[in-house]
Amino acid sequence: MNELTERIQQEIRRVVLGKDEAVEKVLMAILAKGHVLLEDVPGVGKTTMAMSFSRVLGLETRRVQFTSDTMPSDILGYSVYNKDRGEMEYKKGAVMTNLLLADEINRTSSKTQSALLEAMEEGHVTVDGVTYPLPSPFVVLATQNPVGSAGTTALPNSQLDRFIIRMSMGYPDAKTQSDIMRERHHENPLDRVQSVTDAEGLARLIDEVQQTYMADEIYDYISALVEKTRTNPFVVLGVSPRGALALCRCAKARGFLQGRDYVLPEDVQAVFLSVCAHRLMLSSKAKLHDYTAEGLLAAMLDEVKAPESRAFKKL
Repeated sequence: MNELTERIQQEIRRVVLGKDEAVEKVLMAILAKGHVLLEDVPGVGKTTMAMSFSRVLGLETRRVQFTSDTMPSDILGYSVYNKDRGEMEYKKGAVMTNLLLADEINRTSSKTQSALLEAMEEGHVTVDGVTYPLPSPFVVLATQNPVGSAGTTALPNSQLDRFIIRMSMGYPDAKTQSDIMRERHHENPLDRVQSVTDAEGLARLIDEVQQTYMADEIYDYISALVEKTRTNPFVVLGVSPRGALALCRCAKARGFLQGRDYVLPEDVQAVFLSVCAHRLMLSSKAKLHDYTAEGLLAAMLDEVKAPESRAFKKL
């Protein structure tokens, strides 16, 4: 494993206890130039996870607590007339940062959701006809509570597709719960987190991930898996081309975190559910039989044969 990525994870694990897999997935998504949707009940550490990453990665961070009256201009920014200069002046919105924590994104209006998700996809915002690029790197960690839908606006599939992964952290086990209570009795562990890198260092890591080699057999394997989602009788809407590209990027990031400069079929298999489950729309027949997207995807992994050749390294 890359020494820097190992140090990043070690520092975050000092705060986010017992969730090593979740920490690795978020870092993988960031290195894959993607955005993360953390879907879980309140109080399990979603915000702590996001703040830990912002401090360890040395990123400028902003947080928006979404409510029903949050406006698109709060996110994108707005123009006001500057009397001294005699021209319109752009006032930055929350999106003008490296890491945006979008808390409870399902509690705001569809218009505001769309404004944020458009910026996530295009990498810039347009206000009064003027385009402003977003800082680089730019990552959104969005959270939503899946329990209790009163007063919420669910993200449609087309917008869920903008997140490279959807994941949940879950409750800690009994031992970890005791460790959390003991550790936070006198202080907040976030206060002692040390920065390991900065925006430039993270950008270099992202460039290294993009150079990770992927053999033609791996591309064909991903295509076969994606095609399987589109032809499954229990799936109305399968994985899109954007989803297939996301799967490629995450497989590269996973291979990189494993200390390789090439991708193996195991990398694709390891990220397949997290990348693809939220992109599927299941049929009424699937819901009638209590089938889940994760269960169907796991079955597809068994049905699609992985490439047997071991010539996955770049010659």
